[in-house]
Amino acid sequence: MSLAPRLDLRQSQSLVMTPQLQQAIKLLALSNLEIETFIAEELDKNPLLESQGGGDDAPEPSAPEPDFEPVRDGPADAGELIAGGGEAAGEAALDVDFTAETFHHDSPSDSIGGLDGSLGLGGTGGGGSEDGPDFDNFGSSALSLADHLMAQAGASVDGADLFIAAHLIDQIDETGYLTATLLDVASRLNVPLARVEAVLGTIHTFDPTGVGARNLAECLALQAKEADRYDPCMARLIDNLELVARGDLARLKRICNVDDEDLADMIRELRNYDPKPGCRYGGEPTLAVTPDIFVARRGSGWAVEINSATLPKLLVNRAYYAEVSAGPQDKASKAWMSDMLASANWLVKALDQRQRTIIKVATEIVKQQEAFFLKGVAHLKPMTLRQVADVIEMHESTVSRVTSNKYLSCARGLFELKYFFTSAIQSSEGGDAVSAEAVKSAIRGLIQAEDPKKILSDDTLVELLNAKGFDIARRTVAKYREAMGIGSSVQRRRQKALEGVG
Repeated sequence: MSLAPRLDLRQSQSLVMTPQLQQAIKLLALSNLEIETFIAEELDKNPLLESQGGGDDAPEPSAPEPDFEPVRDGPADAGELIAGGGEAAGEAALDVDFTAETFHHDSPSDSIGGLDGSLGLGGTGGGGSEDGPDFDNFGSSALSLADHLMAQAGASVDGADLFIAAHLIDQIDETGYLTATLLDVASRLNVPLARVEAVLGTIHTFDPTGVGARNLAECLALQAKEADRYDPCMARLIDNLELVARGDLARLKRICNVDDEDLADMIRELRNYDPKPGCRYGGEPTLAVTPDIFVARRGSGWAVEINSATLPKLLVNRAYYAEVSAGPQDKASKAWMSDMLASANWLVKALDQRQRTIIKVATEIVKQQEAFFLKGVAHLKPMTLRQVADVIEMHESTVSRVTSNKYLSCARGLFELKYFFTSAIQSSEGGDAVSAEAVKSAIRGLIQAEDPKKILSDDTLVELLNAKGFDIARRTVAKYREAMGIGSSVQRRRQKALEGVG
């Protein structure tokens, strides 16, 4: 057979993701706070984009329209995620005038006004107290541990010792422990080790008591000395903290040479000490999670609403585009302005489509988990991404992106959307399967109610759960218990023994 070159024509189809589709998919997986950052970058790059209220030419707002969807009436007809370069079926619906939308929330803590007028993050659901907001609560962040220690060092030492103290304070972590060895510090600063030890001894006298310790035993010893309780018996108790953790009271009495009453008093004193003294000052302030979706009871159904407080409203400045296009410009400038206009239009539509998709998924979650919102975690049903995707006629990956990094606020608290997707535990009586979260809640309730003199083993928990209708294995109970941070029966028995002694 001879080999010779030849030309062939073949026709094939392939799916190519356009840059616009990639951007829409990226936006779908972002939380509201990440969207805010993304939009800020787009506003800097695109002169045709502006946030609502940013210019004098912004159109007047029309009559307000509610931005919620009653679950019992079903979600609004929103198309699948925009794909391809052609016009979408819902073109008119996506061309939204953002100035015409009036939302219920000016801040994440506001209520959307359910029947009881309350919803969300532990607030009262109202607008605030009668005297208005307390602006004293909006002060600067708390003083950091390093600043607090440096202020005391400046009043206690000076000169070279102050420089050594500053270096040591810089090596103290947020819990108050010294992370560097004194030998390394002395070598790094080229000073005698004895001088570094003396400066550290001065730091040990600072507030909070126990700061600058190199281990837990030293931290507790410093606090015992401050309380004038550091006698030889207490010293031996602190040197054997591993026995305290194991609850080996008999051995501790022999080591400390004390009776039951003295040992109980020492353990009670030890329990009052702070093992992490630096945490009362801390470094970075705790950041609260901002909900992306609000759910509230409305009559016989539910209201699902996007949190508008963290969503900037974008407008396309067509007046500016018309003004620039009317003036003299070269071909490159004209093409650039056309690209900016297309990019701005697409971003506005993609953001609107993102909101509609989130509402659609959240609405279906509320439908399928209505028993949870009405009765609590014990009634949470097992649910998968595919179940939601099949009902709303979207791809499973789209639902996965929507539920990533999104939080839902309801009357029962704040939950990540992924929380509602759990595995199934079969019923021992042949009934409907139950959610793994419901089983965890049952395990937690049984352990919290157990008799201190009769600690429940994992085998006993299995029997009690089977009596409740949960068909579950012992290894699964142990896995769920460890996931919730609950110790074994042996560990809980020792803990109860220590509490009884105290």
